[in-house]
Amino acid sequence: MDDWAALLELAREEDPVLVAAGLHARAGGELVDRYAPLLLAGRRGVVAQLGQSLDGCIATASGDSAFVTGDADREHLHRLRALVDAVVVGPGTVDADDPQLTVRAVSGPNPVRVVLDPRDSLRDRAVLADPATVHVRGDVARDPSAVLALLRARGLRRVLVEGGGATVSRWVDAGLVDRLFLTVAPLVVGRGGRRGLALPDVEPLRDCLRPPARRHLLGEDVCFELDLRAG
Repeated sequence: MDDWAALLELAREEDPVLVAAGLHARAGGELVDRYAPLLLAGRRGVVAQLGQSLDGCIATASGDSAFVTGDADREHLHRLRALVDAVVVGPGTVDADDPQLTVRAVSGPNPVRVVLDPRDSLRDRAVLADPATVHVRGDVARDPSAVLALLRARGLRRVLVEGGGATVSRWVDAGLVDRLFLTVAPLVVGRGGRRGLALPDVEPLRDCLRPPARRHLLGEDVCFELDLRAG
């Protein structure tokens, strides 16, 4: 069994002692080292991801986001999908991209797709036609804590908040995200670009959020893995 297959098995393991032992036995492999903290956090963790330009943009002014980051980061995203129970996206992402939210670049199970639709305005999107998709409408969709409670009531415990920037920012600001993967590409979009992570202002600088971070090279991109619980 290769390291990725072992990680997929450990992602579904309930016993944290067995997870730790399995990861320790395979320590040193690139994928094991990258995803070990996510699995060690347990089955109830929340992880988020964003891919952005050097100037903090996830898309151009028109919404074009294909593609900010490179192939290695998209493969990383698909690995995250395979390791979680559910993947959450906001209405802007679905309206602009109608994403499949499946695992295609790697082997592994597809997560349950969760679409947040606070205005109940999304129509004629392929992801909504899938009976496995959880379509969360109305005020509940605006409340990350309520959405998380809804998912856990359905047995969906390890959750990936994938986008867009407003949705990820809302979940981070609510204090629900344990780990954020923020990938930066060597690309400048410009002042009209759509921003990624946007949190309330903090003064002075010494009081800004400065979480412990690890860095992963993904082709030409740099992925910052931020431990928001420790931060």
